[in-house]
Amino acid sequence: MSSKRALVSAALAMAVLSGCASYQPAPLSPADNVRALDSRNLADPRLRQFIAAAQDDGDKPAPHLRWRLATLTLAALYYHPDIQLARAKLLGAEAAVVTAGEPPNPVLNLTNIFGSAAVAGAIPAGAAPVTIGPIIDLILETAGKREARTERAEHLLAAARWDVATAQWQVRADVRNALLELWAARERGLLNLQEQLVQLLEHRRAEGAASAPDVAQARIDQAQINLALSALNRQAAEARVKLATAIGIPVRGLDGIELDLGGFDNPSPVEMKAATGAWRHEALTGRSDIQASLAAYEAAQAALRLAIADQFPNVTLSPGYNYDLGVNRYVLNVGGTLPVFHQNQGPIAEALAKRQEAADAFTALQARIIGAIDEAAAVYAKAAQGLVAADAVLADQRRRAQLVESAFRVGQSDRPTLLAAQVELAAAQLSHFDAVVEQRRALGALEDALHRPLYEPHSGLPLLSPELLS
Repeated sequence: MSSKRALVSAALAMAVLSGCASYQPAPLSPADNVRALDSRNLADPRLRQFIAAAQDDGDKPAPHLRWRLATLTLAALYYHPDIQLARAKLLGAEAAVVTAGEPPNPVLNLTNIFGSAAVAGAIPAGAAPVTIGPIIDLILETAGKREARTERAEHLLAAARWDVATAQWQVRADVRNALLELWAARERGLLNLQEQLVQLLEHRRAEGAASAPDVAQARIDQAQINLALSALNRQAAEARVKLATAIGIPVRGLDGIELDLGGFDNPSPVEMKAATGAWRHEALTGRSDIQASLAAYEAAQAALRLAIADQFPNVTLSPGYNYDLGVNRYVLNVGGTLPVFHQNQGPIAEALAKRQEAADAFTALQARIIGAIDEAAAVYAKAAQGLVAADAVLADQRRRAQLVESAFRVGQSDRPTLLAAQVELAAAQLSHFDAVVEQRRALGALEDALHRPLYEPHSGLPLLSPELLS
């Protein structure tokens, strides 16, 4: 009989131990990590398959991708370490929900006493002179503690999901800003009107319409322009590095890649009534960081409910068996904490303070967003007005240049007048482009404040679910 009991006990022990996880080391090598980071590029077949899946184009990667804002943002979502970090925190929050819902494990208490001295005749014949008392403590949580604990973990999980979306928005903003700077450098380089100014002034001097000091000043300006062009080349190189960093690849990972910057040429105009009205309201109530902060507040509320529930003691049921010198006894003990010294008032006060802190953090976040939206809307409105004025000046200069050119062709105007009109037109084109760049930057700032895609809005914002990022 005893051998059968031993076999049952061994089988029970093996069943319990078989469910235990084993430790698996995962060493981190700086050298291997560097090699992996340095090998990243936009030609990776797995990246292209990821982009195809994100764009609902099936699992088959596209042979020729247009590397525009949307696809480069997807590449950043695939590579950027901030996205991976947010994803790792999300996995931790998912595991915390499982932990919160787990009931307390029972506790086994085993009392063994061997070689007990006893009065002669007190031990029945054939009985072992030992005392064995196995008792299992079953902890019964009361007052909805597990439900409150699980609810808190679920709200923190929701906050972690929204944090992933916020990280994706930040990645998009970094990619967009770098692309915008590259676009500005390229367009300014294509204009290259400063050279034309000096050449036109030299032609005017040859025609006798510009003095030597004018041309000398123009040449001084040309030297400054050459420095400005060098700075422009440096800015383009820096923007290229920023783009690679925003994606999460080394800068050489962009080698051989043709960037499509056409999305910055003619972005859709923004209706200011919507930006300061409906879109503003949507941002203040629906932005990912707003939702994350709101979930954090709900988690603080659940933590307060848990602290209040902890006022009530858990019940411990302790069924057991006691073999005492040949006598069989069956035991059922009932226990619990006595709230004599305190009723969990300290943790309750802390939870109340944490809930107020979460509420204040939510209000502070909304206030910052209000300021960001109002500022971005005002800057964009001014930039849009400035661009309208620059459009008008450029149109006037073009009309004047055309009239002067027409007059020159029929002999009603001289060449110096024609050259002067061309110089004025070139200067107006430069000023107009500066206004364009300011308007594009203001549009990006408004996009960030609203968390609404204003560049390439019809292509859809490629924010991905955590499952696709896994």
